[in-house]
Amino acid sequence: MIRRLVPSAYRPVLANRVFRRLILGFGVSGLGDGMSFVAVAWLAIQLAPQATQGLWVGGAVAAYTLPGVAGALAFGRRLRRVPARRLLMVDSAVRGVFIGAVPLAWLAGLLTPPLYVVLLAVSSLLHAWGGAGKYTLLAELLPEEQRLAANTFVSSLGFAATIAGPAVAGVLVTYASSALVLGLDALTYVFLAVLVARTRLPEPGDASPVDPVDQPAARGGLALLRSRPELLGLLTLTWFFNFLYGPIEVALPLHVTDDLHAPGTLLGLYWMLFGVGAVLGSLAIGALRQLPLWPVTVAIVIAWGLSLLPFGLGAPTAATVACFTLGGVIYGPFVALWVTLMQAKSPPGHLAAMLAANNAVLLTASPLGTALGGPLTAALGPRATIGGSGLATVVLGILAYVLLAARRGDRRRNPSGIEKRRSASHG
Repeated sequence: MIRRLVPSAYRPVLANRVFRRLILGFGVSGLGDGMSFVAVAWLAIQLAPQATQGLWVGGAVAAYTLPGVAGALAFGRRLRRVPARRLLMVDSAVRGVFIGAVPLAWLAGLLTPPLYVVLLAVSSLLHAWGGAGKYTLLAELLPEEQRLAANTFVSSLGFAATIAGPAVAGVLVTYASSALVLGLDALTYVFLAVLVARTRLPEPGDASPVDPVDQPAARGGLALLRSRPELLGLLTLTWFFNFLYGPIEVALPLHVTDDLHAPGTLLGLYWMLFGVGAVLGSLAIGALRQLPLWPVTVAIVIAWGLSLLPFGLGAPTAATVACFTLGGVIYGPFVALWVTLMQAKSPPGHLAAMLAANNAVLLTASPLGTALGGPLTAALGPRATIGGSGLATVVLGILAYVLLAARRGDRRRNPSGIEKRRSASHG
């Protein structure tokens, strides 16, 4: 009976004993990350002086992710040929040790904002490599026809963590301590490292390099992007969309504490309902496939920005919670639509290179936006920062719509010229 409830595409994947063990580890560590989504910012608020809270929250949230970009590029020559299993183990161990040092320093009375940011930064230095190792490991473990189902299943754990993690953390930071929540996150990574170490996994050796940012492919892909204005425009739109999302991760916790004087449970509720909305929006992507991809992608950008405007207008808390939930529904399908557009518009045989180029560029967007969110929140306040991010996102979407309409007008007026350029680029 239970077997019948599982879609047929997932049955052979879930029949793999090693895969089942791995997703247990991925699910547990994902739950820890979901809790840290709330706890990282909340602890920064508790540690920092009132006058500089925005700066330290921005620094802490950025430190939890941004050094991974530097690690992806700096250690490429040394780590690209390390087996995927070892990469995942090392990243999990580093993550567990340095995040685990946060509650230990807090209990000893030694934790200061600078030390906190440094510990978070070191913990994330290899995280891009750990993510690359995870998905490479799945590719090594499963045959090609099962990889899509496996990747979808693993990514769904991330959505589930976005729902459950903030809800749990919201309660714990209110009634226990945000530092102890980070200690739980550290334990989930230790669990993952031990599980991977005790599981028999493929060891491909030097023949299967792993690289979260394939630099030669990225350079070739960037050259291709420059020759493809539509794909370059898609990359630009996506980069700024992710960049303008970054300040939300800083401003929302401060909005809860400074503007609303509410406990951490409200922050957990915001992110939990955002995750619920994102799951629903992602599940609805099948219906969106029947719509024109470019207009729907641009509409998502505009609608996400509109969902943030009530924060800046001082709307009641119930209204902003509802708008943030709706924002999750809107935001959820964006990545799938972006990838589908890349697949549809990339030249045959060049998709991998162009995705590598996009990955290299997009890795910087959200962390840089998060880093900027600290000074913005300190200068403008949380409400204005969220509302300003929404307004800027609406303007971004409108500009994209105008450029898209102008490009389509050019195509209608001069279809033969466009065909000639396409032929020349293929030649």
